[in-house]
Amino acid sequence: MARRVILASIILAGLTSACITPISDYHGYTADEIQPVEIQPGTDTRASVLAQLGSPSTESIFNEDTWFYITSTRERVAFMIPKTSARRITAIQFNDEDGVEEVLTYNETDGQVIRYASRETPTRGRELGLMEQIFGTVGNVALPRTDEATPGNPTGRR
Repeated sequence: MARRVILASIILAGLTSACITPISDYHGYTADEIQPVEIQPGTDTRASVLAQLGSPSTESIFNEDTWFYITSTRERVAFMIPKTSARRITAIQFNDEDGVEEVLTYNETDGQVIRYASRETPTRGRELGLMEQIFGTVGNVALPRTDEATPGNPTGRR
């Protein structure tokens, strides 16, 4: 009996350990040979950055002279909502002559939470309550259509 209890507890521990092991997902830019932070200001150009790192994850909206390489790692445990465990954003700024002017690195602590607009359009008039929505049409009977040519004829046929 004691062996069965020990065997059952070992099997249960093995099964539940799989549930608490986080699953990692990697998103965004993955460096092959050179890291984005290894780009040298004053030495590299737009063409050399493109040749070494490839296309950027995104470009600046307001200024096309800034390229962003974004990498993030998200971890999920069992059925829980995934959470970002690591994020690295490298911003490479170019000058007017297409030379690298500055290389900036950000991580998840540098970010800010942005509140989006709810985008709800208010409706005019009054709002119906739940009971009014359910029972609002009780007792309303649609009247049969009448033909305009023969007002006393409810079917509209001649």
